[in-house]
Order: sequence, then C-alpha cells, then structure tokens
Amino acid sequence: MQDSLLNRKFNLSHYLNTQRNITDQALSKIIKANFSDCRLSSAMQYSLIASGKRLRPVLCMAAAETVGEINDDVVMAACAIEMIHTYSLIHDDLPAMDDDKLRRGKPTCHIQYDEATAILAGDALLTLAFEILSDQPSLPENSSIRLQVIKTIARAAGHNGMIEGQMRDIEAETAFIPLDELKKIHQLKTGALIEASVIAGAQLAGGTTESVKQLKIYAGNIGVAFQVIDDILNVEGDAAKMGKATGTDAFRNKSTYPGLLGMEKSRRFAAELINNALHALDIFGNKAIPLSALAEYIIKRER
Repeated sequence: MQDSLLNRKFNLSHYLNTQRNITDQALSKIIKANFSDCRLSSAMQYSLIASGKRLRPVLCMAAAETVGEINDDVVMAACAIEMIHTYSLIHDDLPAMDDDKLRRGKPTCHIQYDEATAILAGDALLTLAFEILSDQPSLPENSSIRLQVIKTIARAAGHNGMIEGQMRDIEAETAFIPLDELKKIHQLKTGALIEASVIAGAQLAGGTTESVKQLKIYAGNIGVAFQVIDDILNVEGDAAKMGKATGTDAFRNKSTYPGLLGMEKSRRFAAELINNALHALDIFGNKAIPLSALAEYIIKRER
C-alpha cells in the first residue's frame, strides 16, 4: 500500500523535465566545446538539439539513482548515449533506409541539409560519443568501470546490437516472421541501446552484480515494449504529437506487432512486458519509483 501511495505522489512530468534539462545543459556544454562553425557541426547540432524524448539519458540517470546517485560520469554517459541514438535516427531516416521526411517535428537531417552531410553527421555523432565516454572520469575509481561501460554501449550500438537489428528489420520486410523472431529483431534494434542506458547508469553509480542483473531484466522488457507501442502508434498515433509520419510501416510492408498479433493482442503483449519489468524492480523498493514510473510512461505514451 505504501509503495502504491508513493507511486501516485511521484510527479513523472516534473522528473522528466528535470532530467531532460540536465541532459540538454550537458549537451550544450559538449556542443560549445567540440562543435565548430561549419556545415558538419551545424547538421550534428540540428539533429542533436531537436525536441526528443531523451528517454535513454533519463533511464541512465534513473538507474544510477536506483543503486546510488547521479555523478558527472553518469551524465556524460547519458549524453553519449543520446548522441548514439541521434546518429541512429539520422541514418534510419536516409533514403536507403526508411526514407523519412520528418523527425521530432522537423525535416530530417538529409532533407534539411543533404544525404552526404546527414551520413557524415551521423558518423561524427557516433565517434564523438565514444570520445566523450573515454574522457578522464571525474572519479578516479571509475576508470575500470568506464571501460566496462564503453564495452556495454559499443556492443549495444554495434553489429551484435542495434545495427544487426536494423539489418534483420530490413530483411524482414515483405516476409512473414514468427513472434520470437520479431521480438529478437527489436531486442537488438531498439532494446539493446535502452538496455545499455540502464546498465551504464547502474555501473557508473556503483551497482552490485545482483542489482545490475535485475536492471538488465527490467531494461530488456521495456526495450521490447517500447517497440510494440511504437508499432501501435505507427498505425493509430497522432502524427502531430509524434513529430513524424504515421502509416509508414504498412507502406513499407514492415513486420510489426500489430501486423502479426493484431492491435489488442499487441497491447496485451506490451502490458505483459511492462509487468515483467516492474517485477524485476521489487528488490529496490522505493528507490526504483522513477524507473517504475518510466515503464508505465512507455506503455501509455502518445509519441
């Protein structure tokens, strides 16, 4: 009963705004220190400062709070993860991939600039992310942990994670695939970086092996749930709220949860995943209230 009351008192909107502001302020400092007055930097900044959800940085910081507290290394990791996420969106939107014209309510990078500039802007954000991750840690004892975090994020973003997921997603177009295979695609394409965000925050805040294990279960479930809801919103979402076009999955004959399961079964599947995620947080008690609220936000979101 007490946990339920605390959850109701928790102001998620205020929490999201606070954590987004922390992320945006840190990103502004990175931009000021690293970007120059050139076309490439302009394209990088254009996509990076667009009005996104900042969900991955927020999850990174919330995980850190669950096992300890936010420190400068956590904030820098959160920013690096947002750079990697932004790079992936720039490349996803390219004509050779999803060929989208709108992202975060603005023209996509290749529309605003050109295709070559967009490719290079994505590449530059990816490499800058690892430059930020490998900077001298603010806490000397975090040096070895930082190496673990770099490996965690690199693996999630690379050919064993997000990129492999993208490849499988492309291969699944116009083909019927079973639920297990669709789930695997999204564990890689969407879930891997979400999982890395949570694990990195926990590692940098001194999380134990057991706490990281439970958070990995939590993150794995919300990562897939996020994509299930994304698929649903692509069918029935409000394009104005989402800041991107809807109906594109059907147009490209993509394999989706609504296409495979139908809308109601997709919603039930997402709810089951979120329930699994919440159970994984039981060991943390009230410290996990932000992560619990974020899981519920994922299933209720409209954009």
